[in-house]
Amino acid sequence: MEHEAMECPACGARRKKRTAEERTALVNRLNRIEGQVRGLRRMVEEDAYCPDVLVQAAAANAALRAFARTLLDSHLRTCVADDLAARRPGAIEELLHILHKLQD
Repeated sequence: MEHEAMECPACGARRKKRTAEERTALVNRLNRIEGQVRGLRRMVEEDAYCPDVLVQAAAANAALRAFARTLLDSHLRTCVADDLAARRPGAIEELLHILHKLQD
């Protein structure tokens, strides 16, 4: 898969061109996570038993971590690999910053 990083001319933010399949898979995961969070809210509104809510919260956290791992895998294989090959300054520091954020 070819990596296409772009910079927004208006704000200078970096962007990643994803395939339609990758975008669809990521959005589908997020939709499922969103549904889980709505379910959690509903459980709280309906005064569900705390351990039941906590189990569902753990499931939502696991789903969000899986989403982040999927995105990180793609980032490493495309953006980071391309940045390292091009010897882009700051590539390693950016990756380390992301990895530290994921551990918080």
